[in-house]
Amino acid sequence: MSFRLFEEKHHASLYQQYRLTPANELNELILQYLDKKKGPPHELAVDLGCGTGQHTRLLSPHFQKVVGIDVSECQVEEARAVPGFTNVTYRAGPAEVLPFPDDSVDLLTAASAAHWFDAKRFLKEAARVLKPRGCMALFGYADNFKLHYGSCGDRLSNIYEELKKFLLPYTSSQVAVSNSKLQDLYEAIPFPDRERIEVIPVKEEVTVKNLVGLLETYSTYQAYHRADPQAAAALSESTMTRFLEEMGVSSPETKLEIRLEYFCVLACKPQ
Repeated sequence: MSFRLFEEKHHASLYQQYRLTPANELNELILQYLDKKKGPPHELAVDLGCGTGQHTRLLSPHFQKVVGIDVSECQVEEARAVPGFTNVTYRAGPAEVLPFPDDSVDLLTAASAAHWFDAKRFLKEAARVLKPRGCMALFGYADNFKLHYGSCGDRLSNIYEELKKFLLPYTSSQVAVSNSKLQDLYEAIPFPDRERIEVIPVKEEVTVKNLVGLLETYSTYQAYHRADPQAAAALSESTMTRFLEEMGVSSPETKLEIRLEYFCVLACKPQ
């Protein structure tokens, strides 16, 4: 079965504000793979589980047409509200039933989303809609990221680990699929031409405010928020305070470094 956990309007708004835009290094890797395996023309890219469109928009300069699909109408509404991408459209729908003809899609992507799909049904649909030599790229990042600011990076990372441990009882089984770097899904891909890159290191700068906002987008936090909204709000506030105190600053707009490890599953449909 597929999972539907990100459909509330408030959660979609958090996604738009705080979710990380996938790193340029990752997008370049995917496009290079497509060029190597298929080559031009690049007519249609489809971004599945697109959320509020952070990754969908990155594909815009490289394809004649880009379609973002998400099961949440609220997420799609937020994505549509971003102007300036005339070749990008969005639709609400599942990754397992795609509104495209056979052999019509150049590239299928899913950014931090494939672990929510029904793998068997999704892979069957991907094999149907991809063109011969069309490619898929399924990626995300491990939840073991490290934080750096001056000499207190380890203490900041420990605060994050404590938060993660506290929210552990609210973890969906599908989060483990992501943390496995999509191992089972990778093994189930019906194409012989496939590869899995397990570590793609990326450094980004974020403000303390945006870091806490990012944590609030996580499915574990949202599950806790549904169970006890007041306690969840208090947890966010205390986490913000602890970060600021450890950094010795007062402004939530202070920037720190976040070090992530992305992973990426790549596959190419046979000719």
